[in-house]
Amino acid sequence: MWIPPEEVDPIVLHAPTRKSIGVFGAVRSGDGYLVTNRSKKFDAMTFLSFLQKLVRHRRQGRKMVVVLDNARWHHAKLLRPWLRRYRHKLKLVFLPPYSPELNTVERVWKLTRTLCTHNRYFAEIEQLNQAVSNQFEAWRKPNNTLRRLCAII
Repeated sequence: MWIPPEEVDPIVLHAPTRKSIGVFGAVRSGDGYLVTNRSKKFDAMTFLSFLQKLVRHRRQGRKMVVVLDNARWHHAKLLRPWLRRYRHKLKLVFLPPYSPELNTVERVWKLTRTLCTHNRYFAEIEQLNQAVSNQFEAWRKPNNTLRRLCAII
């Protein structure tokens, strides 16, 4: 950023913290329907909890295909019995390593950060949490913004 020398340098507020919020998410590319699940940590148990929530949002009579990156918890042995039991409802497809550009939900996270967090100061983590929650609530129903963002051509 360039400031003319005769002006006083601006003061940029920022919170010196590494606090963040964690969210599992999936978007149905056909209509932009978003399902999210907050989590303090990412592991096999929290991922299983998200998958259970995701299956409840499945369209009746349709098999759900979930495209995933290769995070450690996506491959956990703990998931195998549950995945076997729900194999007629759910299939996991793994992307090649280091290919976030192919993962549609990564586009949703990027847009969320752009709309909710860029160029904003949050004194408390709860303010950040509220801003993100408000955006997810706006996208709670199927919508064209996420449908177009995640369109597969």
